[in-house]
Amino acid sequence: MEDKEAKVIVVTGGSGLVGRAIKEVVEELGGKQEGEQWIFLSSKDADLTDIRDTEEKVFQRYHPTHIIHLAAMVGGLFKNMRLKVEFFRQNFLINDSILSLSHKYKVKKVVSCLSTCIFPDQTTYPIDETMVHNGPPHCSNEGYAYAKRMIDVQNRCYREEYGCNFTSVIPTNVFGKHDNFNLEDAHVLPALIHKIYLAQKNDTDFVVWGSGKPLRQFIYSLDLARLFLWVLRNYHDVSPIILSVGEEQEISIKQAAELVATAMGFDLNKIKYDTSKADGQFKKTASNAKLLSLLKESNSDFQFTPIEQALKESVTWFKANYETARK
Repeated sequence: MEDKEAKVIVVTGGSGLVGRAIKEVVEELGGKQEGEQWIFLSSKDADLTDIRDTEEKVFQRYHPTHIIHLAAMVGGLFKNMRLKVEFFRQNFLINDSILSLSHKYKVKKVVSCLSTCIFPDQTTYPIDETMVHNGPPHCSNEGYAYAKRMIDVQNRCYREEYGCNFTSVIPTNVFGKHDNFNLEDAHVLPALIHKIYLAQKNDTDFVVWGSGKPLRQFIYSLDLARLFLWVLRNYHDVSPIILSVGEEQEISIKQAAELVATAMGFDLNKIKYDTSKADGQFKKTASNAKLLSLLKESNSDFQFTPIEQALKESVTWFKANYETARK
């Protein structure tokens, strides 16, 4: 980090997929540094849509020096399509509470989490950090996408007007232990894992919603957690940075379904596709060139976990924790 003073690092959304991964890296995998106090908050600790509640229960109670801001209203494609107003309002209120109070309480650094869905629907590929505001996002998740885009706008405004050290990261599709495995509202990989689990248990076909043709890049939650720590300590620009595997590791939903099935020992011939369901955005290929360049400059030894290994670890965790997993 920037100095050797004691640091109180608050992680909002600390009980979610990425928050749990950061906690594992910090507390179990050697990610914690001397002088750091880490505090992981969940929705039970404060209502972040309420700025007064946030001020009292987060800023006045913990006096954070640094914040990793993960808290958000999230969901899969179909939930985003149903609840556009709620996704915009809830996320904008959460983000405004955190950033405005971080300015008021002189927080030294805030790293917020965005999403590749913020990028324009009509664009050239690969997308990079300079293209965020070049056109409207895909209509299926415009409420969530515009609320997340506003973090970048707020970061730049706070930097220019007040000198605040606010920045953001843009992960591609995240998966791993502690994910949300709800069959209707989950993101693609946890939904696939849960569906295959049930198909295997009930000896039925496994039905994938959509054609299986859309393309996605997937990042393992523990890899993303390690990169969050790197950003907190080494990245000082206000502009967002994409945290993703490379373009060459982009795969189709069909390939993802087959990888999950293989990891679970499921018969590939029993995978079917329901083309009556929407595919959503066909692709949103992101470039990680900026990340790789900066990792090299900082002499980082970071390596991405192979997706086969990451899926095996995720599937093993889901099976072992099925009764208590979010679903």
